[in-house]
Amino acid sequence: MARVLVLGGGFGGIATAVALRAQLADDAEVVVVDRREEFVMGLRKTWYVLGISPLAYGERPLGQLTRKGIAYRHGEISSIDPARRSATVDGEVLGADAIVIALGARHAPEDVPGLASHGLNCWTREGLERVMAAIDAFRGGGAVVGVFGQPYSCPPAPYELALLLADRLEDRGIDADLSVFTPAPITLPIVGASGCVPLDGRLAERGITFLAGRVADAVERGAVHFTDGATLPFDLLLAVPPHRVPSVLVESGLASAQGWVRVDRQTLETGHDGIYAIGDCTAIGLPNGTGLPKAGLFAQKEGETVASRIAARLRGEEPSATFDGAGACYIEMGGGEASMIRGEFYADPPQAVLTAPTHEQREEKERFESERLAAWFGG
Repeated sequence: MARVLVLGGGFGGIATAVALRAQLADDAEVVVVDRREEFVMGLRKTWYVLGISPLAYGERPLGQLTRKGIAYRHGEISSIDPARRSATVDGEVLGADAIVIALGARHAPEDVPGLASHGLNCWTREGLERVMAAIDAFRGGGAVVGVFGQPYSCPPAPYELALLLADRLEDRGIDADLSVFTPAPITLPIVGASGCVPLDGRLAERGITFLAGRVADAVERGAVHFTDGATLPFDLLLAVPPHRVPSVLVESGLASAQGWVRVDRQTLETGHDGIYAIGDCTAIGLPNGTGLPKAGLFAQKEGETVASRIAARLRGEEPSATFDGAGACYIEMGGGEASMIRGEFYADPPQAVLTAPTHEQREEKERFESERLAAWFGG
């Protein structure tokens, strides 16, 4: 009986498992392994901490995947052996005919002195209640959304958070000085300076100060310190912490300590037979020197490509499916509107645009979540 291990129950891992189950023989085993017990999209976390919509509306137990004929193993992955195509989960070695690594990125606030103590991480499920309470308790002053390293998951998300926070504070009648900083030279490098105009204009319209090229090297109570000697005071700091590759991937030899898993950009193969990697734990370079954005739809499409390739191999066929680098993601612009970043990212140079904000695209974003939850977990 064939077995495929999918290590990670996030966006890409679930998409891979569902696609595999649809293409493999009934007696083949698809196993999703994750230390978490629930799945929730990043967009839902933002809606939750800002009081827009409950977390429970978009949260699903990973055990519910059994409805799709997918096995779920709750546990900690302590090691991966690419040569033997096996992973150790809570002390048990699980072998497989193929392994898909979809472990995402590890957050490392400890890499910036003081960040863990004085900043609030909105990018992880753990601690969201603390973030929500801090936003509810905020009564004015300086509110900062800070990007503390690159790359990070969902490039437009910090700006979306700032714009939606502006809506929330305005609704509450709270006067605040809002700002966003990033190490990047512009808001969205992937679309170029001219492509950033709709977002830059919306930030300015809402009175949100944008600080480009700011590399933070320390945080103390009430202030962010930058490498150029400048400081930024705050009363509320919502932080995008440094993102790192999960340690188990470094220990397995699949990634370097300061890098990411390198894959063939079309097949997502790692160079080890039967071992693939997708999503945020990978690094895929683009012709213009940037990297493929770490975003959910890319992970989904990568996972579906890998599923087709694995299924073909298990049938004794030559795989033909490839990932073309096309994709998109939404960014809410406040006022009930959203835009899209979409393009052909493997083009030379990458062709990406930021669309003008509309209410219709905000509605599309809600459907983006609901349609996938229904397809992956059932009604």
